[in-house]
Amino acid sequence: MVKNAWPVCGTSGPNRSSPALRDDIRKPIASAVGKHNYSPESLGDAICHEAFRPILRVYLPQCGINKKILMPTTTTIAENPAVTPPVEAPAAPKQPRQDPPELTVEGLKGCGTRLNEIAFLKKSPWKDITHPVTWREYLMGSALQIRTKNGRLRELMLNRAQQDLERTSTSRNIVLKARQLGVTTYVAARFFINCITREGNLSVQVAHDQRSAEEIFRIVHRFLENLPESLRKGALVTSRANVRQIVFPMLDSEYRVETAADPNAGRGLTIHNLHCSEVARWPRDVSETLASLRAAVPPDGEIFLESTANGAGGTFYEEWQRAPETGYQRHFYPWWWDPAYRRPAEIVDFSDEEHELMQKHNLDAAQIAFRREMRANFRNRAPEEYAEDPESCFLASGDCVFDAGIIKERLLHRAPVIENVDQGRLLTFFPPVPAGKGYLGKEYIIGVDPAGGGTMGDYSCAQVIDKRYGTQCAELHGHFSPPELAARVAFLARKYNNALVAVERNNHGHAVLVSLVMGQGYSNLYKADGQPGWLTNVATRPRMLENMAALLSQAPFMFLSPRLLEECRSFIRHPDGSCSAAAGAHDDTVIAMAIAQAVRAEVVVEGPKSVQEMMLTVSQTASP
Repeated sequence: MVKNAWPVCGTSGPNRSSPALRDDIRKPIASAVGKHNYSPESLGDAICHEAFRPILRVYLPQCGINKKILMPTTTTIAENPAVTPPVEAPAAPKQPRQDPPELTVEGLKGCGTRLNEIAFLKKSPWKDITHPVTWREYLMGSALQIRTKNGRLRELMLNRAQQDLERTSTSRNIVLKARQLGVTTYVAARFFINCITREGNLSVQVAHDQRSAEEIFRIVHRFLENLPESLRKGALVTSRANVRQIVFPMLDSEYRVETAADPNAGRGLTIHNLHCSEVARWPRDVSETLASLRAAVPPDGEIFLESTANGAGGTFYEEWQRAPETGYQRHFYPWWWDPAYRRPAEIVDFSDEEHELMQKHNLDAAQIAFRREMRANFRNRAPEEYAEDPESCFLASGDCVFDAGIIKERLLHRAPVIENVDQGRLLTFFPPVPAGKGYLGKEYIIGVDPAGGGTMGDYSCAQVIDKRYGTQCAELHGHFSPPELAARVAFLARKYNNALVAVERNNHGHAVLVSLVMGQGYSNLYKADGQPGWLTNVATRPRMLENMAALLSQAPFMFLSPRLLEECRSFIRHPDGSCSAAAGAHDDTVIAMAIAQAVRAEVVVEGPKSVQEMMLTVSQTASP
């Protein structure tokens, strides 16, 4: 049964924060309770029941609540299911919704102070909604319209994932989800309500590409154009509502939708509400863009980082892993949180994996049928698009060049680091074995991937490997200028028995080679075609990466650095066939190791057959 109600969204008196009923109207309230067998739990519950409205017309002014700042809406009375409702006269013909004659800016600002408060404890204004409803959720469902997947326009009734976000969100949030669960719509609605009820509010949503930005803005513009006319032409009149920007001059508030491809997105602004959408698919330098945007948000502002998974690496992956340390609240939403994700089917034979899912998450055959269909359509992308847990969706996604299962196993059983120097810039796993009485010293190869040295760019890396067995012995990693990198590599090479040094001579490599020879006096350099240095090009790059992938698959115990293994997880094959780090990730340790192993392959073909053989050889040569 639908009634017109006037829920309280703001007050001007001393009782503005209390939903309790005053003592001086308990008697008439009790009389109404006895008559209708219904007891209101809060002011919001009482507003929703017609029997209490005459009493509330007296009660509200006594509380100092100005009727001019009450917002009208259409609500559904949740009747007490245990009581038979009284017989009513035939309903009058439905009248069009009447907008309030006066809704002031002060009234909207009054709403903004109460968004997080509970408006309805048990009896919500909507049928089938039994959880406590905040004023924000109530305003979303009463004032905002969305377009459903079947193209219909309807009120925004929060689904399961959206309700959970409303209930558990903090000022800093990171959301990992399956696709199309309505997270972007919820955040857009949340920020829009903030904009129209709070003075001086700037909300910014940042999409990963132009098309997505336009879609988000359509959602927001739909909220605006379906508000009551008296609001749109009154307190919420806009001075600008053009492409991806809406300005409310009477509240001095603004809503913007940007793209991550714009390097100036958010610069020079104070952003009170920031939503970064599909961060795992942002282009350019993701960490730099994200740092710039977050710097614009004050401590009391709201941030939502949200994405589907895209490989076990990159900025979003790192943000998710570090969330407990950085103070971000994690939210994970698997595909079965959407009740529409099911297919009619009669399945008799379930796999062990399906049985486990059904028992653990209470899934039925129709949901398993949907899962099978998605796995057939999306193949190896299904665990990413339709995530089931926050671990496998990262590991299975991104089309990793290297074996993700082997990498995971190596990370679970990490090798000890015997020496950690300069805050982790130099890690040593096996010390050098010098020549001694009765035996020759071991020979080593160092692969070097130089960078420019800037603190915001790529890292430089040098990998030390055993020339005979290819085992990783040490790793140098950091932001170094070419002369500094040359000095550190020369020191490391002399320490490891004058190791053969292979510097990638592309780009910054020339400066490193000059510094090694002229500045450090180091001459044991790898040469190709008579020139010092390793040349990475369209011919050599695929071969060295294929060699690296084969070694990791056949002898994973050779690779010991967690940094290297993490970068291997985010080293992906792109749609054009090229291979490199995922967006926001790095591949310096991978390239340096691939160069070292490629040089070794030119001079040595023998390798350890097992980790036991490798350890035995090391122990024998390490003992005088």
